[in-house]
Amino acid sequence: MPSTAELKAKLAAALEAKGPNYQPRTHHLENGKPIYTNRLIFEDSPYLLQHAHNPVDWFPWGDEAFAIARLENKPIFLSIGYATCHWCHVMEEESFESLYIAKILNDDFISIKVDREQYPDIDQIYMTAVTMMTGHGGWPMSSFLTHQGKPFFGGTYYPAETFANLLLQISQVWRSQQQILIDQAEQLADALDRVTAAQRRVSKLDSSAMQAAIGQLLEHYDAENGGFSPAPKFPSEPVLLLLLQAYERNLDPALFSALNHTLSAMAQGGIYDQIGGGFHRYATDAHWLVPHFEKMLYNQAYLARVYTHAYALTGNPLYARIVKHTLDYVLREMTTPEGVFYSATDADSEGREGAFFIWTVDEVKSVLPPDDALFVINTFGLTPKGNFEGKNIFHLPRSLDDIARDEGVSLEQLFNRLDPLLEKLRLYRAKRIPPLTDNKIIVAWNAMLITALAEAGDRLAEPRYIDAARRAAGTLWKKQRLKDGVLWRVSLDNKSSIPARQDDYVHFSEALLALYDISGEPLFLQQAQALADEMLEKFLDSASGALVMGRERLLFHHPKDSYDGALPSGNAVAVRVLSRLARRTGELVYADHAAKIVQAFADDINRQPSAFAYLLAQLDEMQHGEIGPRQYVARGAVKIEAKRIKQPRKSTVIIDLEIKEGWHINAHEPLQQTTTVATEINLAKGSSWTIDAATYPKPVLRTLPFDKNPLALYEGRVHLQAELSRHDDGSYEPIKLNLQLQACDQNSCQSPETVVLTVY
Repeated sequence: MPSTAELKAKLAAALEAKGPNYQPRTHHLENGKPIYTNRLIFEDSPYLLQHAHNPVDWFPWGDEAFAIARLENKPIFLSIGYATCHWCHVMEEESFESLYIAKILNDDFISIKVDREQYPDIDQIYMTAVTMMTGHGGWPMSSFLTHQGKPFFGGTYYPAETFANLLLQISQVWRSQQQILIDQAEQLADALDRVTAAQRRVSKLDSSAMQAAIGQLLEHYDAENGGFSPAPKFPSEPVLLLLLQAYERNLDPALFSALNHTLSAMAQGGIYDQIGGGFHRYATDAHWLVPHFEKMLYNQAYLARVYTHAYALTGNPLYARIVKHTLDYVLREMTTPEGVFYSATDADSEGREGAFFIWTVDEVKSVLPPDDALFVINTFGLTPKGNFEGKNIFHLPRSLDDIARDEGVSLEQLFNRLDPLLEKLRLYRAKRIPPLTDNKIIVAWNAMLITALAEAGDRLAEPRYIDAARRAAGTLWKKQRLKDGVLWRVSLDNKSSIPARQDDYVHFSEALLALYDISGEPLFLQQAQALADEMLEKFLDSASGALVMGRERLLFHHPKDSYDGALPSGNAVAVRVLSRLARRTGELVYADHAAKIVQAFADDINRQPSAFAYLLAQLDEMQHGEIGPRQYVARGAVKIEAKRIKQPRKSTVIIDLEIKEGWHINAHEPLQQTTTVATEINLAKGSSWTIDAATYPKPVLRTLPFDKNPLALYEGRVHLQAELSRHDDGSYEPIKLNLQLQACDQNSCQSPETVVLTVY
């Protein structure tokens, strides 16, 4: 540990190195320079740097803080938050900038500040502890720890007076009855271990868990406003993705109604930035109108995936519009010159939440010509009184479909009028003081956006999104993975730091698999497999079969990410990645690992299935096959891809098969019809379509070692085609086809397989 003089010199040098344009975030200034500088000045987290000039003598998470706590026999105060957290800013302003509170902390505690986005495993374990102690959690998270890092008391945001009194009480008890606090910490640590032990129980997963989850979710469906919870309303992307998959599997009208209502309500509400595109983190009210104005990269990624899937299933152009405007916002405003993506933007600007996003009627009139201004004011429900602090959050009281119908124009014509006006408003808004951008690069969140770009580019036929996904993946691989076995989680100002956590490995692997599926380039599959192998090596808990979030050495407990919250859990995404790798590589050990992860949480899933939405979606895929127009069979030896050419009440479906060298499938009319299974296209059960004609290629004839008679085969690239028609109202409906085939190599044949192709 450096001496006091050495530390002061290093702090002064670090401050000087920031340069003349550096703007310290503090009220404590002298001649424009900060009076106080603490160890956070050395860090590369925007959140920690926000606190580098508090009068609190902050430490980053690490050995030094714990060593000094032991040496001086002081309890540890641990504060966890993130750069765009509104209440974190409030507590900083009220408490951490307070000289009175800073003196208590500096005299009686060792204070540690952690960015939850850098260390999700640290956040998870202390959030679990705070929730067990108080019944709720949130940020900023405030925990009090022993020298072993075990919590004995905790909460979230505290007003300044309450916080000061709490500090004085804990300090007094630590001095006079320290063993009581240590015993409390040990009891809480034991309780956390019991929770983990429950995850290791071997339980049989109820076969109806997915239906039970859907039933629970629909019980909480808000039939008036959409969504599956009361206010505050979060998008709950894992839930939406599960319901979309369930609907695609069975085309249940009740699911469609709930989904369509929810997605439309969010798209019309203030939670969606009607002017600039992209979603705020959640709505504070039941109507999706008033958002908490943060914009998180992960919300853009997963909601783009949700609306992409919804568009594929419904053909609704309004959903495609949401996807494009969301991704265009990210590419325009949250993308680095190297093509990777910033983490978030703040809720606050000019000292007020939402100031950047809200409007008066007069402002709109000052930007647009009178007729256009009136059109926008009516379209987005603006009033002189406003709907938020005397101003207006743009929202759509009526759907764009209804507006187009009332105006007597097509949706395309409506877009052609509306979009240039919104662009003028966006450019005007851009001149305001913007919210803070958290410009650190997180591998996991970037990978989520790469997956969203790849899926949107594929399903919306937008190559520019695929190009952006490829570029971002290349940059991440080059900058964050400097050698085999080493992946860094975070980058700020082109400096990588913090070893990657399990979610970084699994989301990056998922993104690379998405690019492999679209491009067919083997390199993406090889990279995805390498990351999955390293993930298993680094994070597998052999006792349970599940994956821990990280191996942070100073943590007294290594948590597993299991429940789906704002994001799918790391273990749920691992089930998806591992089961898909098994289908694409033929290495069934991945499928075994996926099954063990599901089994590890079986007891919890049986008790509360709706808390495992994304994991249950992946279990459904493991049991019934992937959904969509692209499939893999014969342990990855055959790739199938279907495309649809649409006409009024008619469609042509083209099915392309790519068969690996050394493999073949039986022809549509095999020569040995009693012993071989033919390649055949059929309609899935319950379809509204009729196959008018199916075209199969001419086979090749070969004699193979396992059969002395000639065989009629398809090899290499194979092209099948089906002409379909329907005789009902012709409303949009995906086509579901069954493709039956049997794949063989030179020595033996696989079991016959039938895959369901959903063609959008």
